[in-house]
Amino acid sequence: MKRTALYERHVSAGGRLVEFAGYEMPVQYAGIVAEHTAVRTTAGLFDVSHMGQIAFRGPHAVDTVNALITNDLNRVGVGRAQYTLFCREDGGILDDAICYRMTETDVMVVVNASNLDKMWSWIASRADNKTKPVNESGDWALLAIQGPRAKDISERVIPGANTLGRFAVGAFSCAGHPVWIATTGYTGEAGYEIFVQNTGATAVWDALMEAGSGDGLIPCGLGARDSLRLEMKYPLYGNDLDETTNPIEAGLGWAVRLKVPFIGIEALTDVKAKGPRRKLVGIELHGRGIARTGHTVHGADGSDIGMVTSGTRSPSLKRAICMAWVTTEYATIGTTLLVNIRGKMIEGAVVKTPFYRPNES
Repeated sequence: MKRTALYERHVSAGGRLVEFAGYEMPVQYAGIVAEHTAVRTTAGLFDVSHMGQIAFRGPHAVDTVNALITNDLNRVGVGRAQYTLFCREDGGILDDAICYRMTETDVMVVVNASNLDKMWSWIASRADNKTKPVNESGDWALLAIQGPRAKDISERVIPGANTLGRFAVGAFSCAGHPVWIATTGYTGEAGYEIFVQNTGATAVWDALMEAGSGDGLIPCGLGARDSLRLEMKYPLYGNDLDETTNPIEAGLGWAVRLKVPFIGIEALTDVKAKGPRRKLVGIELHGRGIARTGHTVHGADGSDIGMVTSGTRSPSLKRAICMAWVTTEYATIGTTLLVNIRGKMIEGAVVKTPFYRPNES
């Protein structure tokens, strides 16, 4: 298995390491609930260096990327980030990603770790000849500091970072190393994602941990990252999204600009015109039990209407929540549904998402 530049820090902090996307990654340190709670109340620091980084550099970088993604980078200026998707010709989702307009001529695309090989092959074979993509995934470490105290902690070692607005990116310095700071994340909380060359990863990690030692900052693993994103109904590729799903039915139509040509635009235009046959919804369970990936979802009459894609007991809300694909007629908020959990039909209802709103209980 591969290891990130922060591997030794995970070992020394007592992280429980597991295989994920070919990397040896920490799933937890103090415990998933403790780490989840820290991010919601103080701050947590994640190593997400396993994510893929694909760079486009040159005067035509934006146009080259735009022809591949569902969103439109011309809608955001230099120093901004944008959520987007890559689709097949039939509209199926290949991956969801964030594009960063680092400079006028530089775009960094961050793809999911589990999809890196697939996406690199797909992008490299379909990018136009104006801008050649470069796979820089082995060069960068990516840290995420998230939580109500994250920005105050970061400002102590990254002066000026708090000048960045929402979904922005900028060049700064931390612990003597140049870094790119982005106000993006996967938890719903305030904070930053920090790009640094591998040679500076441990110095930046140590500087943040020391700066946050009096504010409750703790290292966090992939387990807490998963429960945090689920409370926000942020989809996870491979669970909630895959090549058989499309952005319109997934509720991600806001990241699809049908006036800008891209691969899959004809299919998605057709889906939008006809309306989706199913939708990705949030369900809150009323009975005892935790819905897990693969559990079937049924109408009140017992009819088979869908399947759970992600589920947990929310540490913040103290109740069971899940995401599920259901046929459109059952996707209305307030609709009563049944989830088959190990042979028992547990009642729940479609609810407005996100399940949890930061700074709200």
